[in-house]
Amino acid sequence: MSEYHVPVLLNESISALNIEENSNGIFIDATFGGGGHSREILRRLGKRGKLIAFDRDSDAIANAPEDDRLILIHNNFRFVHNFTRALGYAGKVDGILADLGVSSHQFDTGERGFSFRFDAPLDMRMNRMSGRSAADVVNECTQEELADIFRIYGELEKPWKAAELICRAREAAPIETTGDLSRAVAKLYNSHTGHKFLAKLYQALRIEVNMEMRSLEDFLQGTLAALRPGGRLSVITYHSLEDRMVKNFMKTGNPQGNNGKDFYGRSLSPFELVTRKPVLPAEEEIATNTRSRSAKLRVAQMIDTKGK
Repeated sequence: MSEYHVPVLLNESISALNIEENSNGIFIDATFGGGGHSREILRRLGKRGKLIAFDRDSDAIANAPEDDRLILIHNNFRFVHNFTRALGYAGKVDGILADLGVSSHQFDTGERGFSFRFDAPLDMRMNRMSGRSAADVVNECTQEELADIFRIYGELEKPWKAAELICRAREAAPIETTGDLSRAVAKLYNSHTGHKFLAKLYQALRIEVNMEMRSLEDFLQGTLAALRPGGRLSVITYHSLEDRMVKNFMKTGNPQGNNGKDFYGRSLSPFELVTRKPVLPAEEEIATNTRSRSAKLRVAQMIDTKGK
């Protein structure tokens, strides 16, 4: 497990689920990955407890432990409500955890195409059996579509220029590898700015390829039907786009942050915030796992509206 992925904010995110008070309850790890969070949840669960875990990456599924309490679902976490309903757990889940980061295994496996550190096929798909790859995106999207992807998901300063250079490069030959892509936009960075620029560019493509923001929105909406009153939602984010959506959702009950109020001016949000401000990794964790440095943990609890 440790070689596959080092779990971020492990104790903080799982302690927030209050497993000790519901040790024979039902919990969900929406992003199984290397299984570090799932293993810790299982360690704290009682004999009659249940853990439902999701992942669309076959490599992650192959890394799962054998445990009768674990129900592992090889699918996108955006369908959390569909599966909890099919299993008979809708409205009964005690806690849901989601770590939205890409696993170390995916970044460190060159042929997956997630990292510009390797010259490898430009793939980036979480599920390599379906959907279009990053190579498909950069070779088939229009210049305007690429500029929008880089602007919205990468927040690049000159998204139109990156799109223009990519379209110019693909006229000579298809962009098939991470090296092809990095060379296509080489005019936009130097040895000092390259890492930050390419990180944003690759993030934008990864989000587009895997429909991450749309999946996150569907997942968050699905938690409303999956959690029981008093159930906890614990989410770790890594960039401003997803953190903003999670923050809005926990404050208002919708990803857009529209805070509806009743006749008396009271918030209609189905959640009570457990963390007013995000929980950040300690300096010791960042020192041992640099990929945790951008992590933010937010936690909320489903309100018992019937008890109001």
